[in-house]
Amino acid sequence: MKKTLLIFISALSGLAAFAQSPVEIKGSLEKEFLKPVKLFKVVEGNAVEIATSTPQGEGKFGFIFYPQYEGLYALGTGNSGSPNDNYKFYFKSGDKLSVRLLDSSYVLTGTENSKENQILTQWHDLVFPLEQKAINFMKVQSTFVDFFPDLESITEKAKGFEQGKLSGNPKFDKHLKSYMNSDLALYATNFLSTPRSAHPATDELSPFYETIKAKDFATTTQLVYENPWGRRLLSGIIMLNMKQEKIKYAQGIQGVKDQFVFLPNDTLKGDAVLDAVSRLKTFEAYKEIMDQYGSLIVTSSQKKRNMDIMAELAQLKAGDAGLNFAYPDPNGKTVKFEDLRGKVVLIDVWATWCGPCKAEIPYLKKLEEEMKGTNLQIVSISVDEAKDKAKWAKMIKDENLGGLQLFASGWGDLAQYYKIKGIPRFMIFDKEGKIVTTDSPRPSNPELKTLLNKILQQ
Repeated sequence: MKKTLLIFISALSGLAAFAQSPVEIKGSLEKEFLKPVKLFKVVEGNAVEIATSTPQGEGKFGFIFYPQYEGLYALGTGNSGSPNDNYKFYFKSGDKLSVRLLDSSYVLTGTENSKENQILTQWHDLVFPLEQKAINFMKVQSTFVDFFPDLESITEKAKGFEQGKLSGNPKFDKHLKSYMNSDLALYATNFLSTPRSAHPATDELSPFYETIKAKDFATTTQLVYENPWGRRLLSGIIMLNMKQEKIKYAQGIQGVKDQFVFLPNDTLKGDAVLDAVSRLKTFEAYKEIMDQYGSLIVTSSQKKRNMDIMAELAQLKAGDAGLNFAYPDPNGKTVKFEDLRGKVVLIDVWATWCGPCKAEIPYLKKLEEEMKGTNLQIVSISVDEAKDKAKWAKMIKDENLGGLQLFASGWGDLAQYYKIKGIPRFMIFDKEGKIVTTDSPRPSNPELKTLLNKILQQ
């Protein structure tokens, strides 16, 4: 039998690393297909991978590392953004963990496991049915009809679970209840936000949902920041509370204001601001939010993230030069962006497989007819893959599509330059080829025609 693979990590530098004993993890991966086993630390409510062990021999894996902090870590074969196939463990200096990772759960083995992880495992075993239905939803088919009774039954059993379960570690014992509450809230909210064959109306939610309040988790950063999926949890709770309060989801400043109702902590408000601006596509929209709420960005990590977001958006501000692309038309003639100088250009990024794109076609045709005789050039650029070029050409002919039709052969330079992650996307450029907006209203919105007329008159 091959020896267990050990991954050595020094989480501390210099002599400080020798002031404590390492954590030792050994285990076996008992799944149909062997995958790398990952070890995650927690950074401000997110799981961050710190090491990977490739199972050897009979699925044996192992880690040795110096813990940066005492508290929760995660171990499993899943991705950092989800608890699916990942499990939480508590580590402090000198701890040992011996574990079998099964197809959809885990069991502790041996006699060296810490009292903290024995208690967490007992808790995991109790809530396992909820975890399976709420987190492992790709394997376990479930709807609210069967999940809600389990949720109510297990939350009732969970009352008093921590009583008499002292680990002898005051820090762990103090936080055990909050770990339990976080797990129950995560399972309840994650169930609502993942694909199901049937979804409940607000008035059909089981009673436990009335007890989940964002303010209870967001008074300080602790409950969010010390949990591997704390940020995911808080987001899910806020979405639940908004639904309960009949607040419709909104983007931009209004979306930020709506979230603030449920966030008593200013640092978490700053995180919400950054989450909002990270989804924006223009520097102007970014500046509008930051002018009002930028004072909430105070921690070093928030400031760094803010700089990264700002740097990305600032590259595509109004007045910047547009990408000088070169794509073929249906006849094989290459058309360059610079060839369109002297005209106001409306670019439609679309694909033949995109339903929302096709829904805009009648409105685009109408706009083209209404704008005849003006100095406007409508350019439709398909991001269909090269193998679907014939399908694209056929649709142009069958649908009698107007404007200038070009083929980009997939999500290449155009999508990368303008950070296009979803279509349809409409963009406007002035007569000099400079950006007016990279996220204009769609043709179905009368505001587009008004905006184009305004630009044409300049």
